[in-house]
Amino acid sequence: MPIGLLNKMNKKYLIKNINIVNEGSIITSDVLIENGLIKKIGVINDSESHVIDGTNQFLFPGIIDGQVHFREPGLTHKGDLYTESKAAVAGGTTSFIDMPNTVPNVLTMEILNDKYNIASKQSLANYGFFLGVNGDNLDEVIKLDKSKLLGVSDDGLYFTKKGNLLADNPDTMEKLFANCKSIIAIHSEKESIVEENENHYKNLYGEDVPVKFHPIIRSEQACYEATKRAIDIANKHNARLHILHLTTEAETHLFRNDIPLKEKKITTEVSVHHLWFSDKDYDKLGTLIKWNPAIKTEKDKNGLLKALLEDRIDIVTTDHAPHSIEEKEKTYFNAMSGAPIIQHSLNIMLEFYKKGQISLEKIAEKMCHNPAILYDISKRGFIREGYYADLCIVDLNSDWTVNKDNLLYKCGWSPLEGTSFGTQITHTFVNGNLVYNNGQFDESYRGQALETSEQVRQQA
Repeated sequence: MPIGLLNKMNKKYLIKNINIVNEGSIITSDVLIENGLIKKIGVINDSESHVIDGTNQFLFPGIIDGQVHFREPGLTHKGDLYTESKAAVAGGTTSFIDMPNTVPNVLTMEILNDKYNIASKQSLANYGFFLGVNGDNLDEVIKLDKSKLLGVSDDGLYFTKKGNLLADNPDTMEKLFANCKSIIAIHSEKESIVEENENHYKNLYGEDVPVKFHPIIRSEQACYEATKRAIDIANKHNARLHILHLTTEAETHLFRNDIPLKEKKITTEVSVHHLWFSDKDYDKLGTLIKWNPAIKTEKDKNGLLKALLEDRIDIVTTDHAPHSIEEKEKTYFNAMSGAPIIQHSLNIMLEFYKKGQISLEKIAEKMCHNPAILYDISKRGFIREGYYADLCIVDLNSDWTVNKDNLLYKCGWSPLEGTSFGTQITHTFVNGNLVYNNGQFDESYRGQALETSEQVRQQA
């Protein structure tokens, strides 16, 4: 890719007569995009702009996905920062935060900076990365200037070795929570309970445990006890704790909804697959929907959506985690956990809207506004004059079906194959660049590193 192409001037775009979904309301107006920013919102005439007719369409802020596994470096046979960001942009996601379980694990600032460098050359979307934390680098993380970090996380590091889950190590949590004031995002399951359940079913079935037992092995008890203990320790130290990918209705009652998100010290999220699938789907999809924590019951699925609507759950993520189909189609203990889903996350949430289960305004709040607030991301997540023009246009009346021909994931499969959606993302702008337009990509641009408001203040 010639460097000149990556740095060419942004075009001016004028989106006319579109329904803007933003900050709790929907208004019909025009939006002018200039020099990468939202220049003006209102009745606009500009003969120099490229005009897009937004009549009967809906404009959302670009989705900010706070939890993905894009696999680069080290695991690029599954996915990489180029392929998975391309799939993200096609689904209306303009920014993502990637987890630390790449190879090598992101346990030092040097490795973290290497990932930012790779992303600057590869990613079509804006990007951010968690620094990994476990017992091995705990002291180094505590000493760091964390003002430049989006957060620290242990997510996915348990694949490297047992004992890496913070939720299963109260002494490690005590030390980290007492000394680290950045966001601490954790995978919340008690390994001791999971291991006991694994041994029970292994004794009954050997290596080929039926996958329907996955939510019983990675049980409600394992999740609830870990989350309750982590919250108790975080409250003791006034730490900033974020519980990743909540899966049980029981856990939702551990979180507050009586104060604004900006004031919360304890926050959580739900991933789209835990809202879409339930244990009823294991018979059909098997290990293709094996995620950790596990997809659980219909009661849990409904309880998670209820908690999202009631603001006990703060944001929606994907936990997008591609594996090759060969890695997924193995026996229970050998099949990898995780699946690709980011290309369809907004479509999934819009299906709930079409069923009358959630409003468009609430979708924008949970997928756009709140991730920006939670991670203190500067000038993104809202449709405001002077903000980056990260935007997506949605047609709410366009039927299509997921199949291998329209998948963009490097791994080439999806647990949603054969699923029909009634909505289509037609345009996606990243920093004012029309990167996706009705199935066509302009790949001459690259995304930017996400910056916190604190980082911007320090640079001023």
